[in-house]
Formats: sequence, C-alpha cells, structure tokens
Amino acid sequence: MDDRALLQRLIAGPASGDALAAAAGQTRAAVWKRIEALREAGVAIEAKPGRGYALSQPLDLLDAAAIEAALSAPARARLESLEVAWSIDSTNSELLRRTTPARGAAVLLAERQTGGRGRRGRVWASPLAAHLYLSLARSFGGGLARLGGLSLVAGIAAAEALHALGFHAVRLKWPNDLVALDGDGLRKLGGLLVEGGGEYAGPARAVIGLGLNVRMPAAAAARIDQPWCDLAELAGARPPTRDAVVAALLDALLPALDEFDAQGLAPFLDRYAAFDALAGQAVGVLGSDREHRGVALGLADDGALRVRLDDGEERRFHAGEVSVRRAGAMR
Repeated sequence: MDDRALLQRLIAGPASGDALAAAAGQTRAAVWKRIEALREAGVAIEAKPGRGYALSQPLDLLDAAAIEAALSAPARARLESLEVAWSIDSTNSELLRRTTPARGAAVLLAERQTGGRGRRGRVWASPLAAHLYLSLARSFGGGLARLGGLSLVAGIAAAEALHALGFHAVRLKWPNDLVALDGDGLRKLGGLLVEGGGEYAGPARAVIGLGLNVRMPAAAAARIDQPWCDLAELAGARPPTRDAVVAALLDALLPALDEFDAQGLAPFLDRYAAFDALAGQAVGVLGSDREHRGVALGLADDGALRVRLDDGEERRFHAGEVSVRRAGAMR
C-alpha cells in the first residue's frame, strides 16, 4: 500500500490503525508516520477514538484514464499525452525539462507541488489532493512575439469552462488571474503562468500552467494573505470532481490554443470582455517606476491593459501589478 492507496482507503471511510497496518504490511507506528507525512503535505486527517483515522474534509484523487474518457473526441485528438504525478516540484518546471511535442499537447497534472510558482517568482500553495495543478506544453508557429497574449487566451478558455460547469461568478483579472465577484470586491480563484522559448520569428514552445483552488484545507488557508475562494465554496454544495473540472478545462483550452495559433489574439478580444473584472473600475497599476492610477478601459488589440489615467491621458500597460481601488479590493 503506497501513499496513494493509503489515501484512497481513507477516502472510502474511517479506518483504524490496526486495519491500515494490516493492509500495508507495516506496524502501527510506521502507519502513523505515513499519516503524519500526509498531514504535512496538506491533508487534514483526524484520529478519533473508536473510529480510527478519518479525513477532515472530502477529497478525490485524479485519474488520468477517467479524465481522457471524459474528454470530447476533438480534444482527445489534440492530446499527445496526459499524465498525473503524485508529487513534483512544479508541473511547469517538469514540462520545461522535457521535449515539447511537435504536434498536439502534453498535459501534466500533479496531486502535490513542492515548488509551485506564480508570477514574479511567487510561491503557489499546493497542498496534496486539494486543488488543480495543471500544465500544458505545446509548440506554436509565428515566433515568440505572438505569444504575449497566450495567458489571456488560456484564461478565457478556463473561464468559459468554469461558467459551463455553473460557476457564473468567475471573472478574469488582467493579466493572469481567475477571480470571483464578491460584492464590491474580488477574490482569487486561480492563476496562470506561461513560460517557454524559441525563435523570435520562427517556431516557439510554451508551457501554460494553471493553478485552481478546488477545496482549500484550513491550514493552507491560514497562510494566504489575500482574499481567496475555491470551487467548493462557489458551488454551494459538493463541487464537481477534479477529474470533471480537468476534462472541462481541456475541452475548452485545447481548441482555443489551436485557434490562437492560427489567428492570434484578435478572435478572443470580445470573449475576454465578457469576463473582464477590471473594465470600468478605478485601478492602480504598479509599474517599474511608480503606481499609476486611473480607470481600466479593457484590452488593447495586443492584449495590453488600457487605462485612462487620472490626468486624462490614456496609457497601455503590457506588464504590472493591478489593484482595484475600491472597498474590498484585492492585490
């Protein structure tokens, strides 16, 4: 019984230390150490008299075969490989270490990341079996210059998939955040990170990473310093399985990437506007020099953020940290 099998046994219901030890062929002390390791990885496990070990909140494990079976036929045809790792430093880092397929997309998911990364080198909290840590590697034509809008396209596909699953509060916060509307504020649901390389005007490769909160453990939540939410909360009941969410994301993302490779960002601008959490809002954009304040006007044709500054000038930002300047704002 490996750690995955041990966790799968706890998903089935409470189990005594004796029962787990017998199934694993180990001592109760050895089982206790493994339970402690699962706890350190982010799984909340209780020990109750008369019941044994039990999960503090529901969870489910990813199944690559189930995900592939749930994909539409066109999405499966665009998929070169799909793999679920148990624990890895970063799904993006691992795909960057591998050869990107010449055709189709390679998808890597992990139950846990020990070095998950966000933008600007930030750490992305990745507790075991709690959220989605998904990376996709794909080759693109047209050179590196065309890849600037790739995170926007991936965000649009993710938002459309989540809306189709019933998560209608999901919006996009430029440049790469999935957020949920919460009264006058925004709460972070997920984020995107695009990395890659290639030739300026020739073939390019990109790895698109998506971290999405599904069911946040209390211990992980205590370490987050910004407003956040997860699918479990937004669902108001039991959320879809993570397998179902992954299948929906890939069904939307894989054809969107084909369309972007063929036509660029232009076909996606109106689709982005439907989810734009910043348009019409007073914002602050922290650039390399200072914070610029104004009102967000939506996207420019190249994916830049258009802002009418307080002095009346319109400026386009291609990078920067954006804060919504209103009550309940997030950064």
